[in-house]
Amino acid sequence: MTERGNHFSGGLASLGFFIAVGLLGAAYLAAQALIEIKSGNQTIRVKGYAEKVITSDLAVWNGTYSNQSADLVAAYRKLESDQNKVVEFLHNQGVVDSAIDIKPVTTITQYGRDQKGYQTNDIEGYRLMQTVEVTSENIEQVTKISKESSKLIQEGIGFESNSPSYLYTKLDTLKISLLEVAAMDAKERAKALAENSGSQVGALRSASQGVFQITAPNITEVSDYGISDTSTIEKAVKAVVTMEFAIE
Repeated sequence: MTERGNHFSGGLASLGFFIAVGLLGAAYLAAQALIEIKSGNQTIRVKGYAEKVITSDLAVWNGTYSNQSADLVAAYRKLESDQNKVVEFLHNQGVVDSAIDIKPVTTITQYGRDQKGYQTNDIEGYRLMQTVEVTSENIEQVTKISKESSKLIQEGIGFESNSPSYLYTKLDTLKISLLEVAAMDAKERAKALAENSGSQVGALRSASQGVFQITAPNITEVSDYGISDTSTIEKAVKAVVTMEFAIE
């Protein structure tokens, strides 16, 4: 091979070497940049919790009285008489008129049946029903009424009592304060986890609110759609938030 050829081959080899080195260097820098980007985008996601036990401040109770008769007018007169006795019973329990709500009368026409059990067009009688509802801040009073309303049966009234519903009217305000506490709890959890790994919590990246759980105290039941207990006077209101923080 000529001297010129040798110089040419050597030049190609040197060029190839520098290209290879350049590619390796570029790959290294790209890898380092990728590491830095990933490190800069590291985040931590935590849940924060808050709970408070409250006492219901409003009670709602209702009961239904009914009767049936072959004569519609007679059935209505009996229902009207029963209504007067029910209202008198409530007055004797200390309930004021403004707390009493008498619902409209429901009338069910009762038809006869043939020998095969099929309903006919012959009217055999009527069943009339009416509901009375009491709404009061006097929780103890409403609870007592729900238990003692069965005494109306002794007066010849077909009466059925339902369990009271116990509510908390300041729930919206309470929810806001619980969310604040839950957010603080989430941040403290994030700090603890970050410090254990030698990092620090940075800016808040995202936050989402979970559903509220309103249960009887000491109940751990949860639902994706939330729980709203109305059967107990004492309630535990629980809030959950999910927060994502940057890690520095």
